[in-house]
Amino acid sequence: MLPRTRSPNPQPNPAPRTLRMLERGRGRGPRENSIRALVPEFDHSLVYNVLHGARNSEHALQFFRWVERAGLFRHDRETHLKIIEILGRASKLNHARCILLDMPKKGVEWDEDLFILMIESYGKAGIVQEAVKMFMKMKELGVSRSVNSYDAVFKVILRRGRYMMAKRLFNAMLNEGIEPTRHTYNIMIWGFFLSMRLRTALRFFEEMSSRGISPDVVTYNTMINGYYRFKKMDEAEKLFVEMKGKNIAPTVISYTTMIKGYVSLGRVDDGLRLLDEMKSYGIKPNDVTFSTLLPGLCEAEKMAEARSILKEMVDRFMAPKDYSIFLRLLTCQCKSGNMDAAVDVLKAMIRLSIPTEAGHYGILIENFCKNNAYDRAIKLLDKLIEKEIILRPQNTLEMGPEAYNPMIQYLCKHGQTGKAEIFFRQLMKKGVQDSAAFNSIICGHSKEGNPDAAFEILKIMDRRGVPRDADSYKLLIESYLRKGEPADAKTALDNMMESGYIPDSSVYRSVMQNLFEDGRVQTASRVIKSMVEKGVHENMDLVAEILEALLMRGHVEEAIGRIDLLMQSGCSPDFDNLLSVLSEKGKTIAALKLLDFGLERDCTIDFSSYDKVLDALLGSGKTLNAYSILCKIMEKGGVSDWGSCGDLIKSLNQEGYTKQADVLSRMIKGGEKTGINKKGKKQAKVSI
Repeated sequence: MLPRTRSPNPQPNPAPRTLRMLERGRGRGPRENSIRALVPEFDHSLVYNVLHGARNSEHALQFFRWVERAGLFRHDRETHLKIIEILGRASKLNHARCILLDMPKKGVEWDEDLFILMIESYGKAGIVQEAVKMFMKMKELGVSRSVNSYDAVFKVILRRGRYMMAKRLFNAMLNEGIEPTRHTYNIMIWGFFLSMRLRTALRFFEEMSSRGISPDVVTYNTMINGYYRFKKMDEAEKLFVEMKGKNIAPTVISYTTMIKGYVSLGRVDDGLRLLDEMKSYGIKPNDVTFSTLLPGLCEAEKMAEARSILKEMVDRFMAPKDYSIFLRLLTCQCKSGNMDAAVDVLKAMIRLSIPTEAGHYGILIENFCKNNAYDRAIKLLDKLIEKEIILRPQNTLEMGPEAYNPMIQYLCKHGQTGKAEIFFRQLMKKGVQDSAAFNSIICGHSKEGNPDAAFEILKIMDRRGVPRDADSYKLLIESYLRKGEPADAKTALDNMMESGYIPDSSVYRSVMQNLFEDGRVQTASRVIKSMVEKGVHENMDLVAEILEALLMRGHVEEAIGRIDLLMQSGCSPDFDNLLSVLSEKGKTIAALKLLDFGLERDCTIDFSSYDKVLDALLGSGKTLNAYSILCKIMEKGGVSDWGSCGDLIKSLNQEGYTKQADVLSRMIKGGEKTGINKKGKKQAKVSI
């Protein structure tokens, strides 16, 4: 026996390299020149393999036309069939149709399979009329039609509910002498059930026997599924038994359809019985079987059985196409109180490589919180935050407030507001603007002594138009005060009022007290203004101290403005006390202005207060000021026998104000004649 010899220079298969060149982004001309340089000869195998391997239908079409146009290859039936298949799959049906109809010009004959391929392509694209036209054109073009082309057009028109057209074409087929096959009847029965034509489907099923065609497992499956669609499970059961009686072995589709029917009627136990039966015959359930049965088990609250089936799915690494069943399982296991089983659902999703979404975690977190299992909820939350599951753009199932609010509240109450904020900021990126969550974080930061962080959250709420909570503001203000930052507390107080809330008197008092003790008297004064304007008339003892401090520091106009506001609000200050303190402390100008204001407003002031102010002015050498205010006092019907009047007249004369001294002397004498006496003190409406 001669030994085998290898070719000294084996030629590599050029098809893969041709495909790579075809898919490069260079222009068509350079690309074609490169392919021509690579491939010395274009034979059927090369052209067919390049078309078959092309990932882009446009590249395949360009290559198909180029080799023909360049005279490199003459296309045959197989290459035509392949390009029509490629274009049909890409829904480029006009190109496919033109290539098909041009075949005779190239010397390539038509056959039925080429037209069937076009009919099926039009059907997949949902263009029923063109599929029918293509079928009719076969006869016009002299292409023989068999039952295969009829089957193709039946499937297209019945998928779109054109059952009357299907019946007409079926009769036409019979008139042409073409006998229907079992496959034809299976298509017709399927289509009539799809159009909910029960009687017609049954008639065709019965007609099979009259033509000597025995139903197969596909026929029985179609009939059983049809009966299921009409909720006629008794008839479906009879057919199922009949099928087994004829030694036609049920398939996984047969069992799954029956299980689906039982589940739809709430007969879950029958579904479980069939599941056991199919396993006993060595028929393995598929993902459709399991995903059909699981919702029924949830509905019947058979959660132990559901857990067992889920375990089997994981063991066989069998993921259902419909992922919504996992949400149902999670919810039902939580409802049953078996949180371990609920966690197993999430683990199963991970094992089966099914994307876990924020909503899945949310269900578990919500129920852990309800069961006071906050440690387990936090562990889940940590995974959620770490993997940024909330931010995944492909999410379709978001976490609801019933899940994140209890979690955020717990974290904020237990010193973990930072984690709560990280979590909530991820939610905010998904558009969540939950007022309760915002306010929980503000309260948490405030209690933990981080008022700046809390105030930052308030600013976000303000920008987004989220309602703020009065208690949150109160806690924030208290937090700033505990931290020794009364000015920031005042800013928070202003923000609270701008948001439409009226702080209670204790909040005003705390802020004013801390500002006052911090030496920020004017800021405390602005709080008085805000308080009174909001109609709060308490804390007047502290207001009096602040007014006194303003006057003592020379902020007289501001103090008088506050006093005027108080009086307009029905609160009369203790002028006598203020005038007495100012006089004793030598703040004569402040005393003078305050007394002048009191006289202008006809305020109730004791004569002794007049005397103190006049004595202080005279003692500090402010002779003209004393003269001026004394004249006003007398005009208002006040004192006429001030003990130091003589000293004032003497000082006026000494300082050259003889005219004023003379006027004052005459006023005093006129007062003695008319008997003007000291004015008594009236009671104020509200004392402070």
